[in-house]
Amino acid sequence: MKKVMLLFYIAFLGIVSCTEDSDPVVIDPTQPTGSLTVLRSGTFIDQNNAGSSGTASLGTDTQGKEFLRFDGAFNTALATGTVTVFLSTSMEFMPDPANGNPNLLPLGPVRMAGENFFAIPAGMSTSKYTHVILWCGSVGVPFGYANLN
Repeated sequence: MKKVMLLFYIAFLGIVSCTEDSDPVVIDPTQPTGSLTVLRSGTFIDQNNAGSSGTASLGTDTQGKEFLRFDGAFNTALATGTVTVFLSTSMEFMPDPANGNPNLLPLGPVRMAGENFFAIPAGMSTSKYTHVILWCGSVGVPFGYANLN
């Protein structure tokens, strides 16, 4: 009887584990869900002849998650590979690591021209940040900024 139960159990597992699953749904946390409701936006001002252009928009998706979006016309010099996006309290890049950089919120590197999304970390308020800064760390210069209105 034990052998019959064991065979039944193995057969059951084989049937259950071999059923065809549908493709898993992959959720990209760097992309907004649904449409983005723009709260503030600004046009990039080029600095140091980096060719920075386009528009940055700060907004929320349909689930209330906040994102920074660069539009399809966004461009900057990407050959250095280290252009990092920051929200800032001014158009000047003012690091203050000893105090936790209270005037800057790093969002990540820019990887391509055109539309880009940067998820705002959960629990972070963006209300004090008035500008987006493109900072090239390899040469230590700003590549552009946008004033968020």
